[in-house]
Amino acid sequence: MDKYSLTLSFNNGAEAIEFPVLPGKIEVQSSGDSKTYDISMLGEINVIKKMKLKEIAFESFFPASWFPGVNVERRAMFKPAYYIDEIQKWQGKKRPVRLVLTGSNLNINMAVSIEKFSWSEEAGTVGDIHYQIAFKEYRFYAAKKVKFVQDATGKETAISDNQSASRADARVQPETYTLVAGDNLWKVAKQFLGDGSKYKQIQTLNGIKDSELKRLPIGKVIKLP
Repeated sequence: MDKYSLTLSFNNGAEAIEFPVLPGKIEVQSSGDSKTYDISMLGEINVIKKMKLKEIAFESFFPASWFPGVNVERRAMFKPAYYIDEIQKWQGKKRPVRLVLTGSNLNINMAVSIEKFSWSEEAGTVGDIHYQIAFKEYRFYAAKKVKFVQDATGKETAISDNQSASRADARVQPETYTLVAGDNLWKVAKQFLGDGSKYKQIQTLNGIKDSELKRLPIGKVIKLP
């Protein structure tokens, strides 16, 4: 059986967190937007329209310390405040994030908006932060180009070009990047600078010694040129 993993990322994966304790259940609401009409001589008909945006919600907790039930390695787990700060920061950006659940029959992998996020420290769980979070599916969109043409009478008509609305680019150039397992400066330079050989720029900017290149710690935040 595949290992379960629940992650939330921002800016096309430039920033990401993995929820350390998997929720007991994940609620997914999906409904259509069909409407019923009563037409004379035909009777009631059902007009099927596109599905409404999915809604996803779950609750769990951010543990203050690692224990065997945590879904990430000890060195890859952060303090509860870190997860809260990241989620709040992304929520404040007013841009979509990506929610991915692997190892489950649900196979969730979609762009979403953070609709609700609340947390509390409950009695008997010193340092643990319990939270509730809700998302709504986000569909990328872009405006179509429209041109106006005049007929012989001078009347203008709006005509859309044949190009479909392209997917809006959700990327912004990040200022920092948090290293994850398997990362090295070559990979980071390839991802953000388009050329792995430019890793020296990142190394110099962050004052990283040559002797440290092969043992960069997971969770280290590095500045990007």
